[in-house]
Amino acid sequence: QLQLVESGGGLVQPGGSLRLSCALSGFTYDLYAIGWFRQAPGKGREGVSCLSTRDGSTWLPESVQGRFTISRDIAKNAVYLQMISLKPEDTGVYYCAAGGWQAMCDTPGSMDYWGKGTPVTVSS
Repeated sequence: QLQLVESGGGLVQPGGSLRLSCALSGFTYDLYAIGWFRQAPGKGREGVSCLSTRDGSTWLPESVQGRFTISRDIAKNAVYLQMISLKPEDTGVYYCAAGGWQAMCDTPGSMDYWGKGTPVTVSS
């Protein structure tokens, strides 16, 4: 069983930066994708970044391109989300998720494992 634990969320002013971390524990060999999703108040969960564990390729939607970067430290079994130039609309609970061969970075229902989330609030 895989467990994901997020950390690094908090309150930040518009234009500020945050780095989220996701610690993975358990069997990771059959994972194809690890990503970050967010859920704003009153809205559904949306993908904001994802990477392939097979070839290292990454995906980010246009709304965060140039501002968010996803990376992985294999030795530490961790995935990170570096966020800069944060906007109020980036506010939400950020979840780390992972999935097998069927995983799609923009489809929450395709992911098999989820962390409990870490809240991010962008406000002055």
